[in-house]
Amino acid sequence: MKLNRNSVIYAAVFTFVVCVGFVIILAIANQVTLARVNANKRLESRTAVLKAFGLADSTTPSSEIDSKYTQLVTEKSVEKATAYTATIDGQTYVAVKLTMPGLWGPITAVLATDPAGTVVRGFEIIDQQETPGLGGRISEPWFSAQFKGKKVLPDGTIAFEQGSGKGNFDPNNGTVDAITGASRTSDFVRALVNRSLALARQIGGTL
Repeated sequence: MKLNRNSVIYAAVFTFVVCVGFVIILAIANQVTLARVNANKRLESRTAVLKAFGLADSTTPSSEIDSKYTQLVTEKSVEKATAYTATIDGQTYVAVKLTMPGLWGPITAVLATDPAGTVVRGFEIIDQQETPGLGGRISEPWFSAQFKGKKVLPDGTIAFEQGSGKGNFDPNNGTVDAITGASRTSDFVRALVNRSLALARQIGGTL
């Protein structure tokens, strides 16, 4: 039986076949690129861990990341997070990669510190979905840079305050600049930072 091309049935069948075809094409494309996507995510995560420990920076070639990570970093899973240790100049340091809620989606970051959790060695945002130009500025280099070498407050936390918007680089005041105009995002990142410090102290206590 030959369908009338002007009929409703023909239009429905044609639309269905086209949709199925597109779904199949997309599924194949997803499978073809899945390995590459996962490899890129692993590289991004390992780069952030190395940068938090101070073992890599923006000039470190991507080709060196996997070998440096394998040689210098040990990892294990703890309390819905991933923990890392690295020995640098004879001193053991601890890092925690943690995902917690943000304003528009999860925020994943890694924080490195001494085992007692008294001085932050580094902090790196790995993934976030905050508003570009506002909360999304947590991924800008200046924001992470202000954590380097920062001593925590007596209560074991880092405070976030509205400041210059260019970073608070005093290593002794336990305070960093929040993102101007993005107080909610700043609150979420503060919670993530201080939870990471608490977990790092728990892990450090077992070393």
